[in-house]
Amino acid sequence: MAPDALCTPFTHHPADDSDSWQRMIADSITTAEGLAAHLPVDPDRIRTVIQRYPMRITPYYLALIRQQQDPIWRQAVPDPAEIRDTDLAADGLGEEPQSPVPNLTHRYPDRVLFAVSSQCAVYCRHCMRKRKVGRPAGITAATRREGVAYIRHHTEVRDVILSGGDPLMLADEVIAALLAELRAIAHVETIRIHSRIPCTLPQRITPTLVGILRRFHPLFLNTHFNHPAELTPAAAQACAALADGGIPLGCQTVLLKGVNDHPAVMQSLLRGLLKMRVKPYYLHHPDPIRGTAHFRLPVRKGLELMRSLRGAVSGMAIPQYMIDLPGGGGKVPLLPDYVQGADQNRLCVANYRGEIYEYPG
Repeated sequence: MAPDALCTPFTHHPADDSDSWQRMIADSITTAEGLAAHLPVDPDRIRTVIQRYPMRITPYYLALIRQQQDPIWRQAVPDPAEIRDTDLAADGLGEEPQSPVPNLTHRYPDRVLFAVSSQCAVYCRHCMRKRKVGRPAGITAATRREGVAYIRHHTEVRDVILSGGDPLMLADEVIAALLAELRAIAHVETIRIHSRIPCTLPQRITPTLVGILRRFHPLFLNTHFNHPAELTPAAAQACAALADGGIPLGCQTVLLKGVNDHPAVMQSLLRGLLKMRVKPYYLHHPDPIRGTAHFRLPVRKGLELMRSLRGAVSGMAIPQYMIDLPGGGGKVPLLPDYVQGADQNRLCVANYRGEIYEYPG
């Protein structure tokens, strides 16, 4: 199959066109018939999946697909495996029991995760909140007000993580008002935004949006790139605009079977992120969430991948490999076992080549 024959062309709107991202959302693929007009898929199979888990693919992200089942296809195109997966829990990480008010998870003493939007530019098929995204009734202006009130009355909260869905799907004026409310709370020290927009809809990163965000420092943005094919000139331009606005950028990559579970792919991704001034932050093992089992792989494979990075890429490019414990246990970092033995006087340590060295204890 000819790679360029998969997707029909779309009009690229430059990042300084403040309306281009809304037009791109309006032109996104959301139906089985719409997808079949661009990609060789069976509409009936797609329709069955999106009845349970909604689909949205921006024209920009659709154009990154080069062939069937390539890494971009796997992340964006619904797969019947999603609805065959019934063994895992919909809320496998136990967010709901740790939510004192709707859409706000208070798992750690000093921080909260605050879901402020149910919409995303692309509904990733590996999403750990498949139970929520694409359902507008779940997150509203009322739930955002309730969340802000909770934060205001809990002085132990120093760090607020805005998530969703994707917070940057909100209108500029809503983002500005929400950030102003949070910044006015004396005990809130830092605000983080978790957004995949720089990857899936970089046209959203307009000068107006950057101007809003830079008013509320210290503010950090963790984005989400999973494959080198996502590191496009448009994505680089979006990240540069944010970085030039003084916003530190991190990346929370998810280790996905058939997407980035090969050392050469991961190394290319991590090097490319640094070139775009994005610090690799976490490499998440795929969460045990219903509808995502086909992306999961053994933790052993993840540890082998992490070992392959040491010595192959800059230490600045090596993320922490994380698992999120089921039932609300929280995130735990995993490391390859470099210590081969120990006694009171020495350690036996393997380097990145597997060579053993003695280190005085």
